[in-house]
Amino acid sequence: MEKNYEADLPITQLISFNRLMEQYDVMAKSDNITEAKKAQRILKAAAPYPELRDGFNDVSLLKKHKDIINIILQDIFPKVVTNNEIKTASLPYNDVIFNSSKRFKKILKDAGGDDFIPQMRNLPEHQMYIVACTVILNFHYGFNFDFKRPFFYDIPDKNGVMRHYRILYNADFMEILPTDKAKKLTQKDVDDLLDNFDNIELWKEKIPPHSFISKGFVISNMFDVTAEHSISEIKSSLIANDKRSSDNFMSDLQETFRSFFNSPDIKVGFVEYNAKENRFEKVFANGMESFLLGDKDALHCTSALCKSSYSRLLEQNSYFAISDVDRHYKISGGMALYEGLKEKGIKSAILAPIADDGNLLGVLELVAYEPNVLNSVNANKLEDVMPFIVSAVLRSKAEESNLIDAVIQNECTSVHDSVYWRFEEEAKRFVKDNSEGRSATFKEIVFKNVYPLYGQIDIKDSSQARNTAIQRDLMIQLSTINKVLETAWQNSKLPIYEELMFRVNNHMDSIKESLHTNSEQAIFNFVMDEINPVFSHLKKSDNELNNLILSYESSVDMGTDSYYDHRRNYDESVTRINMRLASLLDKKQKSAQAMFPHYFERYKTDGVEHNMYIGNEIVGDQEFDMLYLNNLRLWQLQVMCEMENAHYTLKPKLAVPLDVASLVLVYSTSLSIRFRMDEKRFDVDGTYNARYEIIKKRIDKSYIKGTNERLTQAGKMVIVYSQKKDELEYLRYIKFLRSKGYFTGKVEIVELEGLQGVSGLKAIRADILYKTKDNDMERTYTYEDLMNELKA
Repeated sequence: MEKNYEADLPITQLISFNRLMEQYDVMAKSDNITEAKKAQRILKAAAPYPELRDGFNDVSLLKKHKDIINIILQDIFPKVVTNNEIKTASLPYNDVIFNSSKRFKKILKDAGGDDFIPQMRNLPEHQMYIVACTVILNFHYGFNFDFKRPFFYDIPDKNGVMRHYRILYNADFMEILPTDKAKKLTQKDVDDLLDNFDNIELWKEKIPPHSFISKGFVISNMFDVTAEHSISEIKSSLIANDKRSSDNFMSDLQETFRSFFNSPDIKVGFVEYNAKENRFEKVFANGMESFLLGDKDALHCTSALCKSSYSRLLEQNSYFAISDVDRHYKISGGMALYEGLKEKGIKSAILAPIADDGNLLGVLELVAYEPNVLNSVNANKLEDVMPFIVSAVLRSKAEESNLIDAVIQNECTSVHDSVYWRFEEEAKRFVKDNSEGRSATFKEIVFKNVYPLYGQIDIKDSSQARNTAIQRDLMIQLSTINKVLETAWQNSKLPIYEELMFRVNNHMDSIKESLHTNSEQAIFNFVMDEINPVFSHLKKSDNELNNLILSYESSVDMGTDSYYDHRRNYDESVTRINMRLASLLDKKQKSAQAMFPHYFERYKTDGVEHNMYIGNEIVGDQEFDMLYLNNLRLWQLQVMCEMENAHYTLKPKLAVPLDVASLVLVYSTSLSIRFRMDEKRFDVDGTYNARYEIIKKRIDKSYIKGTNERLTQAGKMVIVYSQKKDELEYLRYIKFLRSKGYFTGKVEIVELEGLQGVSGLKAIRADILYKTKDNDMERTYTYEDLMNELKA
């Protein structure tokens, strides 16, 4: 296997067998004759090729001297275990492999043969220089740099299943020699390197490229750890499933990190990141603390961090290490970050971002009470445990979100997305108070100075249509019962059958003209108590009657125990209308929310009605302008015309061709809405604002002043208002939408008969233009379109 390994590294790598040959030199003089003869034979075979001792970087020599190298390495690669051991001889951290066991060769063959080159996991190419430097610092300069991370090969087997192999290096046959480019390093130089793991230029300055020569080779022993790796992957998704709430959670976690970093005085903290407020917040859990926040519950990120740490954690999502807090405190002139750590006696620290897909969730805080224990070099060891921590935090946040949702659902029922943030804030306060032992109460949610919009599309004469359906079903049922009773009387002449027929006819006469309030229940009770027992008897006594009764019973609905044909047609027609109108309104609402967030709710009764509230307090962090109210009014008028058209295309397909009538209520005064905890819904707040609710409930039953004509009519859009400016605004909208094909142009202005507690209302009635194609009304026009049209 060949690959360019002479990269820009601090070490010039030479392949050499000198260290191994030196051992054979000793063995050749051994008193053990067998051992001495074998060593002498190997030395004699290698003697004509001094480059094998001196070292070489020409990889073509590996092929040239292949047989001699096999002889030199025969003790390291014994044939008796070659089919079992996974072993190679190679350059360290490199893909130049010049000898290997048969099992390793088979693994590569299964993965793709000569075309497959295994890539070492956990060792990014840009870190190779620094890794080589740490080896030099440890073995030549005598400093103790902790960069012991496990390395792996990920190699697919012949079935394409990924297998994972852990690599253990034996560097007994390596030498590291300085060149004239090597520099003397002071403790200050080392301190600078400890704080700047990613500063490649600094490392090159302290340990220049090619300032050392490495002679030799390494033995790589590999072990299949696929099972362990898979278990770790499973753990990463299940971690802290049942441990986070344990009283020992934090103490156990700290012990784990102490073992991980081989230091007895490491402590662990954590802060949650609030992206909306750009601040760190305390986590309220057993034993959880934060060294950034101290005794504070929250702190803005710019106050908690310095400029450099802010950039690393929030913008780059990378580690920020402080190897010597006291030194950085002096250099920075007493910055708040270092001052806070110094006051707590902390001497070194690592702040590790916990991020998922680039989104910061929180920060893991590792602190030590000795300098250099934690630094930018060993911070990279966290790469192997961060997936587990991220998984734990994601689960924790999901549990917190579920808890908050549970509080909201319990206290408030489901709420609209536009105001969810306000309920979330209150729920967080509720959870915090409860966790700290204070009496937790969920406060009422109030939004002040919001503007209401109300609209409805009501099924016209729905009560009359329902009563007609009930009448027809009851008449059919009673007529069928009468035929059975008449046949029974003809067969047996029993007077009781004639008496029952008399009572059936009385019920039919009572509902023939109109349906009274108690008629349906009275007939139902009569059939269940008087008719059904008689029919049960008749079925047993006569085959002809049995067939008639079975035919009758097959027409009776199992759910209602009565005829349900016309009522089913009515109910299905109402359901289809409601579903069609509601689905269209919901779909259009998405685009309206994108224009400007607002509260929205709708109800399905005999038709569809909706409430909307828009204002500054609902959005919180956005600036409200009256332009958005005007835009929403125009949107509402247009969408209700589209809903009318949707009904127009649906009507011919209905079992009962019901009509609808539309109404919009214009209310220009801002009001307050309060979430009613007992009713689990929003309602207007205050006595004065209650006038708006009164108008909403009574307006659709009103009449034109001085006439018996109902205000709402099929085919007309009705806009109710009280102020002249509202009249002019909506006439402008109607004129604009007429040009877009929504109205015919026939418009009338009428006064309304006074309602109880309400007077002085007027209405615009505009004839709707119906179209035959659904795609005629795909575009939504905005208030800006209207302004541009008027300017033109």
